[in-house]
Formats: sequence, C-alpha cells, structure tokens
Amino acid sequence: MRKIFIADAHLRSPQDRNYRTLVRFLDTLPTDTDTLYLLGDIFEFWIGNPRPVYAHYREIVECLKRVRGRGVRIVYFEGNHDFHLGDFFREQLQAEVHAGAAELQLDGRRVCLCHGDQINRADYRYRALRFVLHAPLVRALVPVFPRRLADRIAATMSRRSSGQHVSRKERWDYPAILETFARERFAAGCDLVVTGHFHIPMQLREDGREFVSLGDWITHYSYAQWTDAGLTLERFA
Repeated sequence: MRKIFIADAHLRSPQDRNYRTLVRFLDTLPTDTDTLYLLGDIFEFWIGNPRPVYAHYREIVECLKRVRGRGVRIVYFEGNHDFHLGDFFREQLQAEVHAGAAELQLDGRRVCLCHGDQINRADYRYRALRFVLHAPLVRALVPVFPRRLADRIAATMSRRSSGQHVSRKERWDYPAILETFARERFAAGCDLVVTGHFHIPMQLREDGREFVSLGDWITHYSYAQWTDAGLTLERFA
C-alpha cells in the first residue's frame, strides 16, 4: 500500500495556484493510497476549532473529507501555523492528530515524523513563542477568541513569517541542521525520518536508514511517498 507525506502548503485563498494544485493532487491520489500524513502548515493560519469553518478553507476541508471517504486514513502533525486542531480534525475527518513529533511503526520500520519547527534548537525566540502559544491557557481561550481579532493576528503572523524566512535562511545553515537532526534520530534507532517546516526538498540515505525533508507546496510542490519500492521524494506538476 502507498503512504503519502506532504507539508507546508500555507494555503490562503482558493484562487491561489498552490491551493488549486493541492486540491487536484488530493483528488487524484492513487487508489492504493491507505494513509495521508499531513506534516503541518498545510494552512497559513488555523488555530482551534472554528465554527463555522473559515470560508477560504471550506473547499480544502471538503476535499479532505472526500479523501477520508475513500478509506484513506489521515494523520495530522500540527505545525507552527496550524495547531490546537484536535477537536475539529478528529470530529470532522476522523483524523489522528499529533501536537508534536511522534515515532510510529511503518511496515516493520521505526519512523520519526514531525513538522520540524523544534529542530533548530538555536532559535530561542521561536521556541519561547511556541511554548506560550501551546500553553493550556491559550488553548482554553481559543474558542472564545473573537473571529475578527483572530483574523488580524493571522494576517500579522503571516506577514512576519514571510519577512523572516529569508533572514533565517541566511542566519542558519538549514541543510546542516537537518543532517544533524537526521543522524541523531538514526542513532536513537529510527529507520526513517520525515519532516517539514524548512521548505527544502532533501533526501539522505545512510547505512540503510533514510531521511526526507518534504519541501513545500509553494515553489516545489514536493511530497514523499512510501511504497514497496521504499521512500521516495517526488514532485507534482
């Protein structure tokens, strides 16, 4: 059976190319697909259990419902743009939701999956922000947060994140950080390691173990798949 891994679509508007392309990709998943792993930041901003669903995300939610209706299991790893998702995604999509990294068994192999926003240990500012945003108090306040204020915060976070992306890539050697992380997980006994967050399509094979950084659905339209042939990094046009 086939397992698909995607991350970092950062969906905003149904009119955007990456939004349309992702819907097309999901609607044409091979029939032997049994699990879809969403490794975070599929949405540019989604926090909590909005009712009604954000209007600009209704189409992708309906698309995911179609995927689930075909018998495909959905496993969601929260990112730094989409979190506190458990209630909605479990209720509406019967999805398995992880707030952080997890180790799973995949065809007898030990697999580490994560969004990847905690990999760069030197980014102290983000790690402090993440600690605050994931606090139980914030989670409890999300349902009563005014929608307009949430939308303003979303727009501000989006602009700030986009503006900092280039400077962060200049400040840190992301490929080296990812290689170090992969080897740490290999040393801990993981056979496969898959992450998102860095927007870098990258694959590393070492002593029978494999690491994949998924890239994104903004410029690369990249994803990974697991089949009888093993783990491969692919692109969708």
